[in-house]
Amino acid sequence: MHIQAWLETIPAVSIYLLVGLVIGLESLGIPLPGEIILVSSALLASQHGEIDPVVLGICATAGAIVGDSIGYAIGRRGGKPLLEKLGRRFPKHFGPEHVAVAERSFERWGMWAVFFGRFVALLRIFAGPLAGVLHMPYWRFLIANILGGILWAGGTTAVIYSVGIVAEPWLKRFSWLALGLAVLFGIAVTLVVRSRMKKAAAAAAAAGPVEPATPVAVAE
Repeated sequence: MHIQAWLETIPAVSIYLLVGLVIGLESLGIPLPGEIILVSSALLASQHGEIDPVVLGICATAGAIVGDSIGYAIGRRGGKPLLEKLGRRFPKHFGPEHVAVAERSFERWGMWAVFFGRFVALLRIFAGPLAGVLHMPYWRFLIANILGGILWAGGTTAVIYSVGIVAEPWLKRFSWLALGLAVLFGIAVTLVVRSRMKKAAAAAAAAGPVEPATPVAVAE
């Protein structure tokens, strides 16, 4: 069953809780389709008046902020061995090449990696735990976490809800075309991301092992 069709069978309160829970778990480092759930729920809200988009956005934002904070605490406590353990358990998400890309991003951008990581599937899973592993000062992490969570979760909800209201008649008439374009777009993005990830992994391997960043280096 399609996610949106399944969401239509459960009450609004359950949708709010589901969105907050899935996004929270994804943010603390568990590979889950948080963005897909959020987009599907926001689109559903545009078609069903009983789902309040404001409440939905608040639940998504809260899940993102709380989940990232828990991930930070776990990463700070678990350190590098935590990433190695996750790599063995989720090799498609926490493999060496993924860790290398995420660490390079944090070394270069610091707290901005947490903020902009909200909009990148890979960094959205890594941001909290990796910030903790690298001992980023919590107050910097918290600022980036809150601002990024509000902009990503609240902004995504608002945009998809608005687009859903405007595009609903068009999508009903051209649903198969829209689905086909979405699939092609998804495949293209996946191929580009994989290609860049392989190049980043090769560059990381050539540069040697990534040394753990100090709090000062991450903060800058």
